[in-house]
Amino acid sequence: MQNSFKMFSILPLLCAALFACTEKKEIPPVSPAEPPIDKNWSFETVPMWEDNFNGSGLPDGTKWGYDVGGSGWGNNELQFYTNNGNARQENGSLIIEAKRENNAGREYTSARVVSKGKGDFLYGRIEVRAKLPRGRGTWPAIWMLSTDGQYGGWPASGEIDIMEHVGYDPTKVHSSVHTTAFNHTRNTQKSAFKMVPTAMDAFHIYRVDWTPYSIKSFIDGEQYFEFVNQGTGFTVWPFDKAQHLLLNIAVGGNWGGVQGVDNTIFPVKLEIDYVKVYKLIP
Repeated sequence: MQNSFKMFSILPLLCAALFACTEKKEIPPVSPAEPPIDKNWSFETVPMWEDNFNGSGLPDGTKWGYDVGGSGWGNNELQFYTNNGNARQENGSLIIEAKRENNAGREYTSARVVSKGKGDFLYGRIEVRAKLPRGRGTWPAIWMLSTDGQYGGWPASGEIDIMEHVGYDPTKVHSSVHTTAFNHTRNTQKSAFKMVPTAMDAFHIYRVDWTPYSIKSFIDGEQYFEFVNQGTGFTVWPFDKAQHLLLNIAVGGNWGGVQGVDNTIFPVKLEIDYVKVYKLIP
């Protein structure tokens, strides 16, 4: 009886608490996110991740993997990407080679080397010293994609193009970003180009500085593009999640193949002297 008495004596309190918990309350409106402030971030001077390609044979398997296949890769590309004959270390460089040879019904082979799961980064300075292939129909790229795809499939989770080049327009080097709001399928892409007449004859340093405020692109230390975070959400700025690197030569495709493919140029090479990633200093 003593336990029953205690139960009845606290029932009013329980009911009051339950009523308080279920009582409808007004939820204050959520203010739009404020655009981030440019804090003039700097970067460490010693790379947090790098590859100087000083070995021989295949790229270092602890740092690089491969995308493999010949599906067209969303751009009607003509090559089949392999994992065993189109990428190698040689004379201190990574050589990515596109060849005219049949593989799985495709007329060309190439490689797409990726750091996914082995080199994934959120913010930082990404620097690649490279010499580009020559020839109509080539489409080399140094770029980044979301590792986890948390905002959804392309372009929702974002793409950063550190360097893109098409062989039929040989003196222009491009940098771009792709998001839900800004991408080439909507004709709203954000990009810029710089004239680099020696891009295919000499090594140049292609770089992005990625901070919470913006993505800036440089060639040989000269800035030519900036995309600023407007603070309006992931459809404009999905670049608050980790991304990984991709290095490749595509053949033909919606952009690279606009003027066809010159079959006399093969094999062609994208030569990469080094890849270095420097940590953002908070």
